[in-house]
Amino acid sequence: MDGGKKVWVPHATDGFKLGRIVDIGSDSIAIEPFDAPGTTINAIYDRTFPAEEYDNKDVEDNCALMFLNEATLLNNLRIRYMKNQIYTYTANILIAINPYYEIPDLYTSNTIKKYKGKSLGTLPPHVYAIADKAFRDMKVNKMSQSIIVSGESGAGKTESTKYILKYLTESWGAHINQLEQRILESNPLLEAFGNAKTVRNNNSSRFGKFIEIHFDNKAANQQNSVAGGFISHYLLEKSRVIVQSRDERNYHIFYRLCAGAPEELRKQLKLASPDQFHYLNRGCTQYFCTRENDKKLGQDRKSQMYLKQGSLHDPVLDDVRDFQVCDSAMAHLGISNEDRHSIYTLVASVLHLGNITFEENTDDTKGGCKVSPSTETSLDTASSLLGLPKEELRESLVSRIMQTARGGSKGTAIKVPLKAGEASSARDALSKSIYSRLFDYIVACVNKAIPFSSTVSYIGLLDIAGFEYFQVNSFEQFCINYCNEKLQQFFNERILKEEQVLYEREGLNVKKITWTDNQDCIELIEMKANGIFDLLDEESKLPTPKPEHFTMEVHNRNKSHFRLSLPRKSKLKMHRDVRDDEGFLIRHFAGAVCYHTTLFIEKNNDALHASLEFLIQDSSNKMLKTMFEGIQVSSGKLNFISVGSKFRSQLQTLMEKLKSTGTNFIRCIKPNLKMVDHLFEGGQILSQLECSGMGSVLELMQQGFPSRTQFSDLYNMYKKYMPADIARLDPRLFCKALFKALGLNENEFKFGLTKVFFRPGKFAEFDQIMKSDPENLAMLVKKVKRWLLCSRWKKAQWGALSVIKLKNKILWRRGQIITLQKTVRMWRDVRRFKPKYEMIVQVKQSQGQLSRMEEIISQLKKEKETATKQAKLIEKALQDFIHKIRTTNMSADEMQRTMNHLLSQMDQTFQDLRKKLEQEKTKAEQERLRKIQEEMEREKKRKEEEERRKKQEEEDRKLKAEMEAKRKKEEEERKKREEEEKKQKALISAQLEKEKEDNRRRQEILEQERRDRELALRLASEDQNEVEDVVVPPLQSTGDSKKSEEVRATRAAALQKKYDLSKWKYAELRDAINTSCDIELLDACREEFHRRLKVYHSWKQKNKKKSDERGEERAPESVLTNASESRLAPKQGAPTTDNQQRFFRIPFARPSDEFRDDPTHKKHGQWYAHFDGQYIARQMELYPDKNPLLLVAGVHDLQMCELSLDETGLTRKKGAEILGKDFEAEWNKYGGRELLKSCGNRMSSTFLQKRLGVVRK
Repeated sequence: MDGGKKVWVPHATDGFKLGRIVDIGSDSIAIEPFDAPGTTINAIYDRTFPAEEYDNKDVEDNCALMFLNEATLLNNLRIRYMKNQIYTYTANILIAINPYYEIPDLYTSNTIKKYKGKSLGTLPPHVYAIADKAFRDMKVNKMSQSIIVSGESGAGKTESTKYILKYLTESWGAHINQLEQRILESNPLLEAFGNAKTVRNNNSSRFGKFIEIHFDNKAANQQNSVAGGFISHYLLEKSRVIVQSRDERNYHIFYRLCAGAPEELRKQLKLASPDQFHYLNRGCTQYFCTRENDKKLGQDRKSQMYLKQGSLHDPVLDDVRDFQVCDSAMAHLGISNEDRHSIYTLVASVLHLGNITFEENTDDTKGGCKVSPSTETSLDTASSLLGLPKEELRESLVSRIMQTARGGSKGTAIKVPLKAGEASSARDALSKSIYSRLFDYIVACVNKAIPFSSTVSYIGLLDIAGFEYFQVNSFEQFCINYCNEKLQQFFNERILKEEQVLYEREGLNVKKITWTDNQDCIELIEMKANGIFDLLDEESKLPTPKPEHFTMEVHNRNKSHFRLSLPRKSKLKMHRDVRDDEGFLIRHFAGAVCYHTTLFIEKNNDALHASLEFLIQDSSNKMLKTMFEGIQVSSGKLNFISVGSKFRSQLQTLMEKLKSTGTNFIRCIKPNLKMVDHLFEGGQILSQLECSGMGSVLELMQQGFPSRTQFSDLYNMYKKYMPADIARLDPRLFCKALFKALGLNENEFKFGLTKVFFRPGKFAEFDQIMKSDPENLAMLVKKVKRWLLCSRWKKAQWGALSVIKLKNKILWRRGQIITLQKTVRMWRDVRRFKPKYEMIVQVKQSQGQLSRMEEIISQLKKEKETATKQAKLIEKALQDFIHKIRTTNMSADEMQRTMNHLLSQMDQTFQDLRKKLEQEKTKAEQERLRKIQEEMEREKKRKEEEERRKKQEEEDRKLKAEMEAKRKKEEEERKKREEEEKKQKALISAQLEKEKEDNRRRQEILEQERRDRELALRLASEDQNEVEDVVVPPLQSTGDSKKSEEVRATRAAALQKKYDLSKWKYAELRDAINTSCDIELLDACREEFHRRLKVYHSWKQKNKKKSDERGEERAPESVLTNASESRLAPKQGAPTTDNQQRFFRIPFARPSDEFRDDPTHKKHGQWYAHFDGQYIARQMELYPDKNPLLLVAGVHDLQMCELSLDETGLTRKKGAEILGKDFEAEWNKYGGRELLKSCGNRMSSTFLQKRLGVVRK
């Protein structure tokens, strides 16, 4: 169908498959995949997209695709990924796909030099190009910039951040001291203490960081250079220190210390293999190691798992080597040998703390516990490393001190023994607290090593954990996903909302697009009183907080919230086994996640009990004591500051920073779940693209303007380089002159009220204009001056030509006036002399009778002389009469009387002479009469023919008058209907608005359901779980409420009809129309057939080519516009025109006056249509510079107008209807008769089939 055009159809694993259309339905479309001939896939229209003509061709910017949609975006990424081109632009947003191997020469110093100072789009897409753009924006706009690197775990966010840091420090570092090197060295150090192996990523960042690279302009050339940096970190996953999943590891530093520490240090810290430590042996205990280092490792450093399964492999990780890298980084950052040893000591102390176990103390009557005898060694080692007395540490672990309000101003201290489980929790809390403060200390050391004394602006790099979803999701995932909700909202507001508000304010007439707003999800988490964070803090302050009570409070306080649901409503089978008081399900922007709340309260309160806090502050370990200095001992639950509250305040500060800076986005994509190279899993990549909002961005960038600047800013930038004559220009006029001077196409930019905007892909031109170096500005001013001179010279030429044209026009008008004057004078003289002239002419004409008298006289045989004398007298009388007319002022009556007298005299004489010759001339007279009779017959026939022609013209005139009267009558009826429709529209407008809003909400719900299921499928594919088979209803386009209204009305009408044709194929409908003799079936098939055509053409128009402004012209624009406006009009039983043949002719468009005589401008043709009843039977398009296009219904349906006669509004257009013979004349003129004969019984028009004698079966 439709010429076998290629389309993309949704597919579960590949994302989209390429195929061709084989059938169209009213709600779905049937596609035959190219890789599975003979099979079909039925898909809804909104999820089916046209494919590029060359589906193996890639582009560097997705905005350059001919068809901009999710499928072509995914296909372009796939092609580029397989070519090792992992970076692709979408306007100024970079999409980066993790290659999972090192691509040669992609990040070398030569590559950095190549991208330095180059505009976006002049070189292939690269993370360096985004970094360079951020620097130039900071420099030109005098505004700090942020680069937000987002994506899920394993997508490559951390690596992208490292490369951006490398580019900034190498390109704009002062290279005077080791500042740039220290900034780079901070990455491996923070990764060692903050990254870990997870099931989805071997080097997953378990904390978020915002790295600020500050610049000053103290260099000799006043250029911005790196002045220092500052790192803010967020939400370290402290629970990982004490427990991990089976296939995951603790933080890298633990394994690197066990594997790479020198033997002397290892003995001092009493380290062993990872499986000897309780905090490590419940997860993966293998090292990342190369073959060379594996041979160097001693057997006593290897765990049993390592000995059985071997080492883990990753291109960038090696625990043995990375320990040396980490130690070297600390040395370069100015951390002394003593401090480094203290850091390793604290890391080892955490491991030994984890090995301390507890058992019930049977000798204690208060129900306390004691340290297990088997772990006394671990207690001794831990106390030694921490610089704490062994017995005091023991007492602080197995008991805690409580202070009462009574008994003095300071209260009474009471020692409370702990049970074994409580002691284990206290031990874990101490371990987490030590490691957390150690991490804070390391970040502080890094910031101390990269200070800045002064700063002009900075570039911030945000690298924070992406959206997370596991089989068991706890408080850490909740906080991370809350952060991602806030970042997604920021992305929506900055890229989608603020852009569209700006377009509207500047009057750019850009079509609005819709996106899913996640504000309701954020409110569910952070709103006061009923928000989850506030409910969690409220529960934590209770005397006996319980997770079950907290969970039920969340459900009860937010019963009707769309984003909150019960675990049993999850798509995953294992989540449906979670009780209502054990968890809740939140529908995030990326999909639904089920959270287990058992540990929420514990993880939200990470404070140590007073015994341990007092003990640590008396430690002999200087570093440990320093880390806990200034920490106030908790005075009660009501005064504690929760982890959630801290994180919310940190996140609020971060969002304020982001909003105050210019933003650049890098969307990192994980290509597959196996984390191997050159494997492109389209389904899960498409899910990531949708979650990152790239679909809405693509729709906006299709018609948007990502680059812009103020007229005044641009003018002021160039002002000091302008000569006086140019400086007088208005800023807007100067900008116009500048763009004209650069030769920019008017389609590449657009003027707003205060700003000028640039299309996607025009960053090079924009950067050339915005370059602030004096040489570039002066060069562009010269171009403007030259363009102004050329423009003014052209205007002068045009003015001279206009003057010459005006002169010629004046001369021509003068000649016309002279002609007019001459004509008037002649008319006046003619009026005066006309009677005399006519009388003289009459007299001279009568002289011809004298000659005939002379002829008769010459034939006479007798009385010849007398007759001659009489003739002479008459001749003299006529001459005298002419003389008298010329010389006297005879009146008309007098001249007429004299003339009558002379004529009577002549007639008398002539009659006498004729009688004499009567007999001689009888035969001649008879011959003459015969000739006269023949002449009269011919004249009679001519008059009859003239009368017949006039009669035919009169009939045509009457027919046209009847047509016009009919049109006027229909127009009057239409106006009456419109009056009634206005009344009804006023009543249903509110209802339609409500339906539109309901449809939008339904769309969001269905879209959320689809994302939830896709997320569940991805999770199930990792863990071999079962997903509930939920049939998601087809999504409807929210942007076309008219279409949905029409579809619902049509469906309701279809229920009442005799025939159900919804399952009929397109070809079956067409065959039935061409061959059926059942009138009811024929009408039903026609209605269903044209309804499907409308839906199909609506889909094609929505997915038209980017360069095709108007799409395919199946009918003039005025006809299509009228149809779209009349779809919602209430039907009032308008008169039908079934079985009537009506013919119409209208132009495709009326060219503007300014282009009317322009030979280069597109000429518009005529559109002819023959309607057989309500639907079109023949269509003809005539253009002056193209071959005529003739179409017949039943043969060329997909190319023809699918609208009914009532929908086109042609009957209401004055002068549009023509006579059938006029249509037939044009039709036959261009080969229509032969076309009809060749179509035969394929024609669907009954009228045409009868005319050609085609018999229906």
